[in-house]
Amino acid sequence: MHIIKTKESKIFIGNDVLDEVKKTLEKYKDYQKILIVDENSFNYCATDFLIQTELANDVEIIELDSGEENKTLEICQYIWQTFVELKVDRDALVINLGGGVICDLGGFVASVYKRGINFINVPTTLLAQIDASVGGKVGVDLNNLKNIIGVFNEAEAVFIYPNFLRTLNKKEMLAGYSEAFKHALIADIDYWKKLKTNLLSNDSLWEQLILRSVEIKNDIVKRDLKESGERKKLNFGHTIGHALESYSLSNEELPLLHGEAVAVGLICETYISHKVNGLNHKELKDIVSCVTNFFSYYDLKEDSFQLLIGLMKNDKKNKNRAINFTLLKTIGEATVNHKIGEDLILEALNYYCSLKK
Repeated sequence: MHIIKTKESKIFIGNDVLDEVKKTLEKYKDYQKILIVDENSFNYCATDFLIQTELANDVEIIELDSGEENKTLEICQYIWQTFVELKVDRDALVINLGGGVICDLGGFVASVYKRGINFINVPTTLLAQIDASVGGKVGVDLNNLKNIIGVFNEAEAVFIYPNFLRTLNKKEMLAGYSEAFKHALIADIDYWKKLKTNLLSNDSLWEQLILRSVEIKNDIVKRDLKESGERKKLNFGHTIGHALESYSLSNEELPLLHGEAVAVGLICETYISHKVNGLNHKELKDIVSCVTNFFSYYDLKEDSFQLLIGLMKNDKKNKNRAINFTLLKTIGEATVNHKIGEDLILEALNYYCSLKK
């Protein structure tokens, strides 16, 4: 088992990690425990989790509907009301067992209820294991604007159990892989070379993938928890990616997964990096070729472009109404705080459209 120290907590990674959960729960043996799940983590992960941690008779379960569309203040209000009905006090522990939505929302709910109660994260998807559950950002969406309500608050601990990934389909695994691409592109060219060989195809390599991504994100976050500088590197691919995800949530019956939207964002923002930040043409082609090899083309409509620009203007990372980007200088090195005009953003969106075969 691997143990990574964060700024204020620890991340445990390995297939014997549920034993560590059991040990940790001993510290909270007199606490009321609430397990927050969605239907997927309840159906595919909860039984194994509850048996191995011996929690089955000592926990209240709150089951939510899955999906980004449920990461709202209305769902938070439902959970808080349930807490009140259960007479949850400050001596309580929230256990978030699920994907990114559960970790984000459950962490936020715990962080503000009675000015904060303890919570731990047990992420069950690749996206959550390498991104959402790590770094202390918790929050919810508002009117489909991503994570616009939230706080910085680290979990008491994060427990990453790679075996949970066996419950996922290829689409869900790929949604996490795009975040691994981002980690490599901003910080580690050797990791990028490994990812191109498809680490997803061999389950014996999953733990290696998770560990390296968590190390990269944690190293950045420890130096800049509140995102005043270096942590902004983690936003690469997300200015356009988040806008596209919000647009898809509002306008499409089957909205894009977060990682699918980020894959489009990675291509567009790589193009912008090539135009204004010195990324050479060979690396542009390398990145675009890799991402398009793993992700199907998304049918991006030109009539959505102005709506996407409008969503980017509402991005929480912006200052003085300028659209802020993190860009690549080269593979493995990113720079922050690039103010990019609408014309170049539209050019990048059109570049993506030109890739349709």
